[in-house]
Amino acid sequence: MSGPHVTAAVILAAGASRRLGTPKQGLVLDSETLVERALHTAQEAALSPVIVVVRPEAHVGHALQQCGCVIAVNEQADEGMASSIRLGVNIARMAKAKGVVLMTCDQVLLRPEHLQALCGEPERITGSAYAGKIGIPAHFPAASFADLLELKGDVGARELLRGAASIADEDLALDIDTQEDFDRAQRLLRGA
Repeated sequence: MSGPHVTAAVILAAGASRRLGTPKQGLVLDSETLVERALHTAQEAALSPVIVVVRPEAHVGHALQQCGCVIAVNEQADEGMASSIRLGVNIARMAKAKGVVLMTCDQVLLRPEHLQALCGEPERITGSAYAGKIGIPAHFPAASFADLLELKGDVGARELLRGAASIADEDLALDIDTQEDFDRAQRLLRGA
């Protein structure tokens, strides 16, 4: 994607997956890992560059490295989500992105059309509405990069999304935190 409104994607894939007990990024669903699935969704939405933030011990597959994404190793991953956001946003800023979409790899029902809709008003922060809250994926214009780079700990961008515009998609409430979540996602995708 080129032009005045180039928007990067930052896929936050450096979590420890404590509740699941195994790195969720590498779980295979519908013949691709969760992180590959998120990467392809971002690419189908024409987000560029796509920055995948991983833990130092992550074993990102050769296929992921060949997909044209930027792999960013977060040496401070144990601090929490904010460290991954800072790393990804800093790379997007250096790439001269006009905005960034923060997303995870475990919202397996995310569609490219939803990501495109989040970027519909490029100067506005726009989150995703589901399960009674506004969360990620969310679009942040370059004007909010400084605030994102100040985030600390494991709370992510929650405060920046308070009162933000939003686009509803209840499918995003399904994220993979437990084996039961993964089993449910497999059943849903088989039925689709």
